[in-house]
Amino acid sequence: MNTILPLKKDVNSQGNFYVPPTKFKEWVDQVSFPNQLCFGSRRSFCTVSPHPSNKEEYLISEDLWKILGVPEEMSVHLFEKGNSLHIGPLVGIFTAGFTKDSMRPIGERSMYFAKLLSATSKCGAFGFAFGAHHIDWKTGSIKGLMYNKRGWYRVTVPIPDVVYDRLPNRSSASIEQVSITMEKLQSQYFTPWFNPGFFDKWTMFEKLREDSIVKPYLPETVLSPKSAIISRMLKDYEQIFIKPANGSLGLGIQQILKPADEKYYYCRFRTDKENRLRRYTSLARLLKTQYPNGMNGLIAQQGIDLHRINQRSMDYRVHTNKNKEGKWEVSAIAAKIAGAGSLTTHMASNGTVKTIGELTSEFGIKKQVETDLMEASLQLSRAIDKRVSGFIGEIGFDLGITKEGDIYLFEANSKPGRGIFAHPRLKAEEAKTRTLPMEYAIFLARSAIEKQLVIPV
Repeated sequence: MNTILPLKKDVNSQGNFYVPPTKFKEWVDQVSFPNQLCFGSRRSFCTVSPHPSNKEEYLISEDLWKILGVPEEMSVHLFEKGNSLHIGPLVGIFTAGFTKDSMRPIGERSMYFAKLLSATSKCGAFGFAFGAHHIDWKTGSIKGLMYNKRGWYRVTVPIPDVVYDRLPNRSSASIEQVSITMEKLQSQYFTPWFNPGFFDKWTMFEKLREDSIVKPYLPETVLSPKSAIISRMLKDYEQIFIKPANGSLGLGIQQILKPADEKYYYCRFRTDKENRLRRYTSLARLLKTQYPNGMNGLIAQQGIDLHRINQRSMDYRVHTNKNKEGKWEVSAIAAKIAGAGSLTTHMASNGTVKTIGELTSEFGIKKQVETDLMEASLQLSRAIDKRVSGFIGEIGFDLGITKEGDIYLFEANSKPGRGIFAHPRLKAEEAKTRTLPMEYAIFLARSAIEKQLVIPV
């Protein structure tokens, strides 16, 4: 029974869980009645009964409410496994960067988390934000943060049914306490944890090169390239990009250019919030000046002659998410047009965002582009899903399209930035990219419950 129904507290009874009459009749017909009620990692014996007022809602006796640690009344799912009933589910959103500010308890990201938690409750799940330091392993409880129309408030809840990893950066993901938390929840509580960690650019390209379906989307990419390799790539492509193997947000990217009809080498980069262009008489001098510490840990990537708008290069951000059935779907597409003199299309480098509709109406871009990008993104999502361990629920792709219509993958991000959603015409897509992870969380929770062994209290 996956209908979302209101869950309320009953102060007039003890040990009872009341359900709609139609649900109770199913158990009567089966001559089999559940006798355990579960919320997250907590469970208690209960007596199931038909709702005293024949309403389409669930009622829990106040004593069970306290034992289970249900934080508030809201609409929920009910999952059945053997003699156990599971209400919720309880979704923990794992992050870092908490503050003591009651209005902005997660700093500048507080508004995003507030919207994410609102989406969770609309999907029929309890959602809360927490960090590694909020867990009390002795009691199996977490002091987390919930959000409703009145604002933020603290709650103590059980270990959740599923965890959505929203750590802000690689440095927070590398903290030992974080990896210990992740390992404990998965090994001791069998809690599904989705979107763990961050993708490494080089590792990702190595994995995807093994897939014949998506290999055509990959530009030539070399890790820790020698100067001879860079020289050869410049002869082949006339431009290459050098970027950190584990970078993000366009930080540290430089472009090296060697037009075939020129003797000079050029390097385009960004420093102190300014776009810079330097000319060199030799590749050796360029590499020595721009990369005094060498190329170790950097990747060289084939430069693509991208389709341009008003002489400015353009690429595309595509968000894909798994839905309530655990299937991949495209949740958002937008074009990013580079700022004047910029080597990337990132917003921080004065890039601008356009919807596909705007590209069609303003610049005559064919709608077929959208179809092609969706197909490529779904193929890439499925390929990554097969080759990366753990549960993956969302990916952000940076894709480029050449003048000939060929699609290339520049980056895949496990925790994609949300800069494109500042565009006023992408509000529906922004909401979708918050709702789908919560629907997938519910799918994971239900799947985990269905696979559980029936454990006696």
